[in-house]
Amino acid sequence: MKIIIDADAVPRKALAICKKAAADFSIKLLTVASFNHLIESEHHIMVSDEPQAADIRVANLTESGDLVVTQDWGLAALVLCKGAIVLTPKGRVFKSNEIAFLLEERDTMARIRRSGKRTRGPKKRKDIDDKRFEKNLYKWLHILEEQADQLPPSSPR
Repeated sequence: MKIIIDADAVPRKALAICKKAAADFSIKLLTVASFNHLIESEHHIMVSDEPQAADIRVANLTESGDLVVTQDWGLAALVLCKGAIVLTPKGRVFKSNEIAFLLEERDTMARIRRSGKRTRGPKKRKDIDDKRFEKNLYKWLHILEEQADQLPPSSPR
């Protein structure tokens, strides 16, 4: 079990919450971002600034039982298929049964923008978002820890 952060777009406050949680659970925290971002992390993986480079690296690093933090719906779909838990930095939990709808919505919004119309961006981050993120992060880390403890001794962790 490890926490993997798509650090290209994760706020510093969410990163700090993840660092504390990783220390509390004694698990590895990996951050992945392009070289355009200055990320302070003990286990940081720098990738090129090519489109999707960080997402591909996060997906390749993810294993069943990991927790991934990202805002990217496409990346969420990839790592959900690998058996990971996926949280947004605002604390939303991505679920397998809703990801197809979200990807369709993303495609629709992209078509609207390509046609020259404007769409609304994300809402400004608030303290309640940090609290929701921290609550869900710890909740899911506890669940993943319990699941790992129930594996037979010969099973990989």
